Amino acid sequence: MTLYKPVAANRLDLTGHSGGNWTIVTKTSSFSAPKGVPDYVPPGSAEFVAVRDGLIRAARLAGYGHVELPIFEDTALFARGVGESTDVVTKEMYTFADRGDRSVTLRPEGTAGVMRAVIEHGLDRGQLPVKLVYSGPFFRYERPQAGRYRQLQQVGVEAIGIDDPALDAEVIAIADAGFRGLGLDGFRLEITSLGDETCRPQYRELLQEFLFGLPLDEETKRRAQLNPLRVLDDKRPEVREMTANAPLMIDHLSESAKTHFEQVLGYLDALGVPYVVNPRMVRGLDYYTKTTFEFVHDGLGAQSGIGGGGRYDGLMAELGGQPLSGIGFGLGVDRTILALEAEGKSAGDPARCEVYGVSLGDAAKQRLVVLAAQLRAAGIRVDLAYGGRSVKGSLKAADKSGAKFTLVLGDRDLAENTIGLKDMATGEQRQIPLDETVAAVAAALRQGE
Repeated sequence: MTLYKPVAANRLDLTGHSGGNWTIVTKTSSFSAPKGVPDYVPPGSAEFVAVRDGLIRAARLAGYGHVELPIFEDTALFARGVGESTDVVTKEMYTFADRGDRSVTLRPEGTAGVMRAVIEHGLDRGQLPVKLVYSGPFFRYERPQAGRYRQLQQVGVEAIGIDDPALDAEVIAIADAGFRGLGLDGFRLEITSLGDETCRPQYRELLQEFLFGLPLDEETKRRAQLNPLRVLDDKRPEVREMTANAPLMIDHLSESAKTHFEQVLGYLDALGVPYVVNPRMVRGLDYYTKTTFEFVHDGLGAQSGIGGGGRYDGLMAELGGQPLSGIGFGLGVDRTILALEAEGKSAGDPARCEVYGVSLGDAAKQRLVVLAAQLRAAGIRVDLAYGGRSVKGSLKAADKSGAKFTLVLGDRDLAENTIGLKDMATGEQRQIPLDETVAAVAAALRQGE
């Protein structure tokens, strides 16, 4: 693997490691992030944090515990868990050999890794269902588009070990509540059933019989042989036209799968979660069975998905664990941010702090540093003017910080045991007792809420 490209000048050779000589190239031009990998910097990063934490909060309220997953795993985990016929495995994974010549892959999705962790740590041997929530970056080599990156950010939940339509509805309702809690309302839930082991084999044969009668190209024929459902997910207009009259899984459900789906819809009705049944829905991962769903937002154009998931009854057994069922989802943080923008809404507060401190004199500065620590201990976000700025420059910095109030302390104020509290919205400034600053600031912030 080439780490850096050597050049004749401006180079430093590093030796004494297992890889031989590395050459670090010194350039005058700056570096930039890899294509399709976004940075999240202030003030926009506040929106990212608010959306991510808001989606997580909805799961926390339903008793889901946190799980932190490795960024990379054994490649075979995703090949077996996600499905060898999927675009994710065949075209999009970042796979490489490590220094031990082991094939590892940057995680393209979360469910397989969660299932591996549940099996490895014996969580499936305890109280069921195992309810977990996670977030972080996932990696797929796709053509970068608005809100669809090669390093994508997701929030996911998994409920493992119980096959109960009420649990399906809970998982879906958590996603719905997460979106609505952020103020989003222009989305819709599309849902279907992909059947179970009692009806999928017969449907697979029926669908393959239909597909093999079409003039498909060789690659699509191969996909139809491995997983015919994937052909129904083909985005090419000519393939979509040919498969317009293909048999649909929802019309060939077994009685048990049909009953399960009807019960899920009944729970969603009871919870007041609106939905649209989409019989042609096919998710991009092979492990889905029974309940399958996607949240879409038409304000995002052709790439309208903001999250989705489904049940995966055979995945744990496929990965070497017990034959337990599970259901989960992955919600796109970046896509949700775009959906909020499409509705003209925002979930984050771009202000870096609530209070900004300006000192006039060395003694005042020392006291204000201590006072800032006391305010932070009380849960108030505080920043200070550093570097010997002028009063005018410090107040300008206070305004840019987004603070609601500015504390102004000079040596004369110290002598009088007072401090100035300036309301940045109105410009009004009043003197308050210095030893009552924390209580007074807290009260002022509460009044401004």
